[in-house]
Amino acid sequence: MPMPHYPVSCSAPGCPQPAAFKVAARWNDGITHELKTYSLACLNCLGTLFASALVKSAACRLAPGEALETPGIYELHRGGRDKTLKRRADLEGPSARRPEVECPDSSDPHPC
Repeated sequence: MPMPHYPVSCSAPGCPQPAAFKVAARWNDGITHELKTYSLACLNCLGTLFASALVKSAACRLAPGEALETPGIYELHRGGRDKTLKRRADLEGPSARRPEVECPDSSDPHPC
């Protein structure tokens, strides 16, 4: 019996929007590799959550033999495994062209 689908929400505090992106970095220990997830983000909160991931990654201490790449932005799609997610390098970095999106409620405390 297949599991029912459930909505994946943005990780930003107070944001009710569905997540469209995964902010993650490739990690490996020489044997196993995976995406280390920092957050799931809607388009409105993507810039803030990506910047937070860069700060967290820079402070991360690794054990001998571990490697952690710089965080990236990946498109989420239902049922997709980490290795099938498309990286969106065009949305990363200070020169990334993110659409200007206003928060639905400017009094909302979530970081858009």
